[in-house]
Amino acid sequence: MTNSPISFDDFMKVDIRVGTIVNVYDFPEARKPAWKLDIDFGEEIGVKKSSAQITAHYGKDDLIGRQVIAVVNFPPRQIGPFMSEVLTLGLPDPDGEVVLLQPTQNVPDAAVCTKPVIANEPAIRLVGHHQAKAHHHELSQTLSQ
Repeated sequence: MTNSPISFDDFMKVDIRVGTIVNVYDFPEARKPAWKLDIDFGEEIGVKKSSAQITAHYGKDDLIGRQVIAVVNFPPRQIGPFMSEVLTLGLPDPDGEVVLLQPTQNVPDAAVCTKPVIANEPAIRLVGHHQAKAHHHELSQTLSQ
């Protein structure tokens, strides 16, 4: 994978949200073992579908009710016979199996992951949707100074 630089504005276009898994289905047609997920991102976005190769660490019962982090503004992607609407985020463990990215405490569904770079603030923080637009505006003004 190439680490081509992107602009801060490009990064800010990525809409990263928290959602709660409400249904998990088998995905026998997948080339690698995977689950089909229904993830609830709250009223504004609704329930979206995702495919995730996470069967090594998570059974169906482990996933129901679990909050996950996903990119919600990529175009849908056809994965075999399944249309994935969001990209559920994870990181590989030492064996290459995916471990889900998730908040360490419950947050509201559809909480927005913002990326502030203002001194004395965390590198990434989750904020409610209404705060996100105001925070983005504040961040843009700070960066332009």
